[in-house]
Amino acid sequence: MQIAIADLMTSSGVGFGTSGARGLVTAMTDKVCYAYTVGFLQYLKQSSDSFSQVAIAGDLRPSTQRILKAVGKAITDMDLECIYCDTIPSPAVALFGLKHAIPSIMVTGSHIPDDRNGIKFNTADGEISKQDETGIRQQVIHFDEQLFNDEGLFSAPVALPAANHSARHDYQQRFIDFFGNNALTGMTIGLYQHSGVGRDLILQILHQLGAETVALGRSEVFVPVDTEAIREEDITLARQWAAEQSLDAIVSTDGDADRPLLSDHQGNWLRGDSVGCLCARVLGAQYVVTPVSSNTQVDKSQWFKQVNRSRIGSPFVIAGMQALSADGKQQIVGYEANGGFLQQDVLSLQDKTLSPLPTRDAVIVFVAILAYCNQHKLTVAEFNAQLPARFTHSDRIKNIATADSQQLIASLNSGDFEKDSASIKSCLQIDDEVLHIDTTDGLRITWKNQEITHLRPSGNAPELRCYTESDSAERAMQLNRHCLQMIQQAVSSLTI
Repeated sequence: MQIAIADLMTSSGVGFGTSGARGLVTAMTDKVCYAYTVGFLQYLKQSSDSFSQVAIAGDLRPSTQRILKAVGKAITDMDLECIYCDTIPSPAVALFGLKHAIPSIMVTGSHIPDDRNGIKFNTADGEISKQDETGIRQQVIHFDEQLFNDEGLFSAPVALPAANHSARHDYQQRFIDFFGNNALTGMTIGLYQHSGVGRDLILQILHQLGAETVALGRSEVFVPVDTEAIREEDITLARQWAAEQSLDAIVSTDGDADRPLLSDHQGNWLRGDSVGCLCARVLGAQYVVTPVSSNTQVDKSQWFKQVNRSRIGSPFVIAGMQALSADGKQQIVGYEANGGFLQQDVLSLQDKTLSPLPTRDAVIVFVAILAYCNQHKLTVAEFNAQLPARFTHSDRIKNIATADSQQLIASLNSGDFEKDSASIKSCLQIDDEVLHIDTTDGLRITWKNQEITHLRPSGNAPELRCYTESDSAERAMQLNRHCLQMIQQAVSSLTI
């Protein structure tokens, strides 16, 4: 039997998100996941990549083990060795692939609810690019249709190979070797574990770096922690824990540990783009690539030689870093508004070097910031206060059809500045003049008073995200709530 990946995307509803396939668990049958994996590996072989092994790992979602078996079966059916790295962070399996120059695959839905999942593909050089994605879409694969029943599940039991823990060890040692065993000595760090795949590994890393740790909020039910739109309950929990415990900070991640959360000693979560900027500062970066949605404090800080803006999504940040590298630049990093940190080349700190990891990582962010604060006798809040006073708030409208989000953006983006300015003011009901409209990704409006409103349909969920920026946290939040209310009204009344 043969299937074209492009046709499979249409028939299954499982499409490409960031760096891989993503969809409803009910749609991600064994057959669909098997086919996507074969398509990825077949594309790599056609691209003249020489490899005999593929590393795989997964997060803690209920559906992940089943999908891992489909991925592993596809690998072995292509006469390749499947190295099962167990349940570890996405950056850990990517690092393993980079070290051994082999492809790697992570089964994870990242921060989205567990009724969805995904398969993240990495080449031997890192995350797949948009060009790679196009190549995978064009694949036509062949397989024995007796492998699957009418529901698209395996006809016979499939098992994973024994777990190989080298990737876990290498990732853990990365931080110990670079920062040293005493980097966090004297600090007490709370770890919000929830259902994050790195919850036990991160605890060990913090211990080895010298910190006293307090495990918090462990859950055996999956919790969709989104570091870019922090839930009210997580805001409340952090402040309660800080009040009850004597903590220097609280740290956490999303489901696959590629996006960080870091709080100050009072349990106030810092913004992802703020911690990304602080991490870049600590690591001595000179060139920074960050999406257009990130806070402008990175530009206003004047800490870096150059700051370039990209579309939202790690493939675009990576492409921006690669462009700088091709231009002969060094000490290049990237980060996203969710805090995920990417490293293009070797970085040095106190005669120690950190190898490149051009995929999102969470742990490097809070470890670097906490180690710096410990060394310089600063609180997290004091270090954060060194950034220019610009504040971002982000939230989203859930369960809004992608077509409706796109229709909204299109109605406000005709290309005629005067017309669009009037439409934007009317839709958002804001009494100020539009100074600039940026359509790099979605619609980013800079107002005359220097406040910013950025609207963007999510690329991997039926959501419309809204980012707002102002000179105070309160005003950024107020502006965000106002804009979302206006957008919701516009969608509901079909006035867009």
